[in-house]
Formats: sequence, C-alpha cells, structure tokens
Amino acid sequence: MASTSRFQILSFTAIAIAVLASLIHPCESTEFHRKLASWSTAGATWYGAANGAGSDGGACGYKGAVYTAPFSSMIAAGGPSLYKSGLGCGSCYQVKCSGNAACSTSPVTVVITDECPGGPCLNEPHFDLSGTAFGAMAKPGQADQLRGAGVLQIQFTRYICIHECTVQCNWGGVKLTFVVDAGSNPHYFAVLVQYQNGDGDLSAVELMQSGAGAAWAPMQHSWGAVWKFNAGSALQAPLSLRLTSSSGNKLVASNVIPAGWNAGATYQSAVNY
Repeated sequence: MASTSRFQILSFTAIAIAVLASLIHPCESTEFHRKLASWSTAGATWYGAANGAGSDGGACGYKGAVYTAPFSSMIAAGGPSLYKSGLGCGSCYQVKCSGNAACSTSPVTVVITDECPGGPCLNEPHFDLSGTAFGAMAKPGQADQLRGAGVLQIQFTRYICIHECTVQCNWGGVKLTFVVDAGSNPHYFAVLVQYQNGDGDLSAVELMQSGAGAAWAPMQHSWGAVWKFNAGSALQAPLSLRLTSSSGNKLVASNVIPAGWNAGATYQSAVNY
C-alpha cells in the first residue's frame, strides 16, 4: 500500500514539475509537449524534381514562394482530408517514417501548399510530398535511397503546445503577407493570405472598410488560400482584415490594405499569430 502511495506521489510530482516548467519557461517545454503528441498513420509519395518543391505553388496559389524561405521546398500536396477544399492550405504537419532502412525516424515539418486529388491520395490520409521533403525523412546521405521506395507508410501529427510555445507553423521573422488578386477592382476584392503562424490554416476571413458605420463583413473562401469579397459598391480603403484560425484564434491586421491599393500588389502586416 505504501509502495503504491509512493508511486502515486512520484507520478504527481513529475507531472507538477513539467507543468511548472511550462509556466516558467513555456518555449523550453516544447519538446515535452511534442512527446505527448498523438501520431497517426498515413501514406506518402513524392512528386516533381528529386530536390524540388513539387510544383510551382500548386492549388493553394503560393506560386514561386514554395521554393524560397520560409517554405524552402518543404511542402506537401494533401489528399482531400488534408487539403480540405483549400481550407487546409498553410497548415503544418510533422511527418516521419520508420518502415524503410533509409528512414531516420526523426520528424520534419511540412506545409500543405497543394492538392492531391486522385490516385493513391484517395487512400486517406495521404501526403504527396515534394522530393525535398520526402528525402528529408531519410538518414544522412540516404535521401535518394528513400525516394527510390516511391511509396511509404509514415506517421504524422499536428502537435499543440501551450502558452508561448511554437504551435504548428513558425515562420520566424517572415511577415504575414496579403497578395491582392489580379482580378480585384474597386467593387470586388480578393486576396491570398500566406505565412500565418500558429495553426497556419484559416476557417474565416473578414473585411472592414473605413468610414462611418464601418463593420466587419465576412469574406467568402474562393479557392486555395484565396478569399474574396463582393462589395456591391466602391470599397472604402484602407481595409482591415480579421483572420480566424482553424482553432478559433482571431487576429486583426488593421489598415493592412492601404488607400490607393493595386490589384496584384503585395502588402505585409506588422502582426502575426
């Protein structure tokens, strides 16, 4: 009985220490939370060049940004449950493999930038990784050997941390960016949202014009990472955008689209998740 009681006390103490550490040094406790992550099984293939980024931006609309930092070619085309008709664009996952001799078993982070709508991707869930991301799961010097496997069973997760820890996406010093769609005009506004930290994906975007009676109005999801708004009358800029992440966190980019904005232009926000 005393033995059982002693074990319970030790277990409680260990948990209490971990929680206290997360409160005092939240970012240093990230590894503790990663170990608590739930790993699921998925299929994985790769596409494009062996050391490439899959395709030029793919179905999310990020275009050439997939090649450069912070994406740095570490991307994936997601099957239907990962791409989510475009609402999964920008979401980050950790993936790893262990079923091949070339697998390192160490996780790497990838971001959804494209859609994989058919073939093996219908065997859900499925990641069609860039050649770079697929090879990153290998032991040093064995990336080509791993890519030679073609199809793998992998493990994936979207771990959740607490307080100020890195959650899923952390793009460092890269600013939250809004790329105005080339088809936008004074009465119609569409924008691609990229480099949001945290969840990475969005469940809603709202727009607020300037002037008397200004209020938040919902934008419609258009395609990929693009959201649109039909004003019905001339838009009154500057425009503010309010983002809601998939976990419900809201972020306001005040007056991020300036007066005199241009279709095709890129604007950056001073705030990020």
